[in-house]
Amino acid sequence: QVQLVESGGGLVQPGGSLRLSCAASGIIFSIYHMGWYRQAPGKQREWVAVITSGGSTNYADSVKGRFTISRDNAKKTLYLQMNSLRPEDTAVYYCNTYPSTTAYWGQGTQVTVSS
Repeated sequence: QVQLVESGGGLVQPGGSLRLSCAASGIIFSIYHMGWYRQAPGKQREWVAVITSGGSTNYADSVKGRFTISRDNAKKTLYLQMNSLRPEDTAVYYCNTYPSTTAYWGQGTQVTVSS
């Protein structure tokens, strides 16, 4: 069935960069709007960015100008380029359809921004 596997997280210093990947299987990837979401310690999961099936993008105000979402439909992979990282970006990052599908949440990948 559907599997979404996030990777690329890690520990970075403030101002640093990371590129996250989300490998999809069991889904006709190209027809779905896809999004990145994150959940910080003690907080609810929030939406971060979306890319439509046609390639249009939008971002949460908190990451606008710093993060870039992209997709490679041939590879069935979603990406999130994260630049100018801040401690408040620390969270587990997840990919999913947009709007999200409850059954599709994976394990996420941990991003920690700290000195």
